[in-house]
Amino acid sequence: MFEAVKNALKVKDIRSKLLYTLMALLIVRIGCALPVPGINRAYFQLWMAQKEGLGFLDTLTGGSFSQMSIFALNISPYITSSIIMQLLTIVFPKLEELQKDGETGRKKIAEWSRYVTIALAVIESVALTIGFGNSGILQGGLTISNIAIITASFTAGSAFLMWLGERITEKGVGNGISIILLINIVATLPNDFSNLIKKFVINPTAVVNKVLGVIGIAAVVIVLIVLVILLQDAQRKIPVQYAKKVQGRKMVGGQGSFIPLKVNTAGVIPVIFAMSLMQTPVIVLSFMGITAQRAHFWPKVAYLLTSSNWFNIKDWGEFKYTLGALIYVILLIIFAYFYTSITFNPMEVANNMKKQGGFIPGIRPGRPTTEYLTKVLNYIVFIGAVALTIISLIPIVFSGVFAARVSFGGTSIIIVVGVILETLKQIDSQLLVRQYKGFLND
Repeated sequence: MFEAVKNALKVKDIRSKLLYTLMALLIVRIGCALPVPGINRAYFQLWMAQKEGLGFLDTLTGGSFSQMSIFALNISPYITSSIIMQLLTIVFPKLEELQKDGETGRKKIAEWSRYVTIALAVIESVALTIGFGNSGILQGGLTISNIAIITASFTAGSAFLMWLGERITEKGVGNGISIILLINIVATLPNDFSNLIKKFVINPTAVVNKVLGVIGIAAVVIVLIVLVILLQDAQRKIPVQYAKKVQGRKMVGGQGSFIPLKVNTAGVIPVIFAMSLMQTPVIVLSFMGITAQRAHFWPKVAYLLTSSNWFNIKDWGEFKYTLGALIYVILLIIFAYFYTSITFNPMEVANNMKKQGGFIPGIRPGRPTTEYLTKVLNYIVFIGAVALTIISLIPIVFSGVFAARVSFGGTSIIIVVGVILETLKQIDSQLLVRQYKGFLND
């Protein structure tokens, strides 16, 4: 990793792209500190400290939500709109054809995604403003002027980050939206680690407990990072052989290849979907003034869906709410299969292989190939989903057993490590292309 960065800094073009990316991220962090007018931030932070389930949202926004900055919505509307457009390509065949129509079709879908992003940002901004007004957080009360100003601020901030992410992709290094999401998560890590060190290293009086605290924190972080790296790189290679055929006066084909099926085909999407779906009722109930307690039905639902209440081994009354973890695991596995079915179509792959004269050794082309690919895909998707579940639950179990309240979790680690690995691979590919160009010029 360090060798790749060192080599990249020697190349002027890549060095300029890295500098552009760093300047863009600096703008993101500055924007996360600019307050939105009309909101009592001090009262809002007190209000948010009493609510459960908002830590995950604040982590994805880099703390800008708790600060009520102009970037409070951050890139969440853009991510949601991208997911919606992907789902619509399944429902509407014309969108699917447009997606396959090369660069022109992808640009058209990207343009529609921007419009959907703005619409979602407006809807979310208005809903948040009304919720804040009902909670008494707005300065001057819930007025048309406050609604207009706050909605415009939130929407403009989200639109600007969408534009900035696209510029990073075009002129910087890596996928811009992923890079912004990465810096948001990284910005919250120092505070989380500070709280962990204070609880398990500084507060204990016995030296043995201090040492065990350091070892425990380091072990959890290292295990998570190693598991994520192994999961990101794991793949099943399906061998493919191409039949020989005559083209003109030459005999072509006959070479072997393979289809790389990633074990974690869906990436971090299932984790985000599952956690977001479980946290949405908690957030809605929070804005309605219903906190996660065990006294009544709806508060019990909020308490059950809040991950910080799981795996409390000290009290059976608390531990039984770990049933929410089972719901989370089921949702994660369902979304893993669902998103994989969107991104990989065995029938389409089998048909393309048949047209090109390719076949899997021992498997007949056509329907048998489709069935074989589906069987293998279902098998490795299940393995990937189980691995994602383990990575996601390790921080939650640690938090529940030792009462360690942190905002980051397996989801954050997966995003951080995954984005860093993909960015480094892109830098390596750019270095490789430059070396080839230099060789051809010589």
